[in-house]
Amino acid sequence: MNFVDYLISVDARTALFGRMMRKLGLDRQLKHIADHAAVTNRAVDRCRSCGHQGACSAWLEENLQPKAPPDYCRNKDLIARLQHVAGAGGTDR
Repeated sequence: MNFVDYLISVDARTALFGRMMRKLGLDRQLKHIADHAAVTNRAVDRCRSCGHQGACSAWLEENLQPKAPPDYCRNKDLIARLQHVAGAGGTDR
């Protein structure tokens, strides 16, 4: 893999994280947590190191209004915490 291919693959994996947050309605919620930039960077790193990019992309296309991420999602704990805060009336979506 050359450097350009590497950059394209990294960008695609970063985009998957953004799509997941929007699909679950948590993109705005993420921006309101303490140190959101660092939390987001770590979450994107977990997404980048996941081996399920193809399955994740297909899951995002197939699930119109999911309640939770797929079981293999490396960010499911973060997502569950964000959903808990959102459900408790933490911030407006």
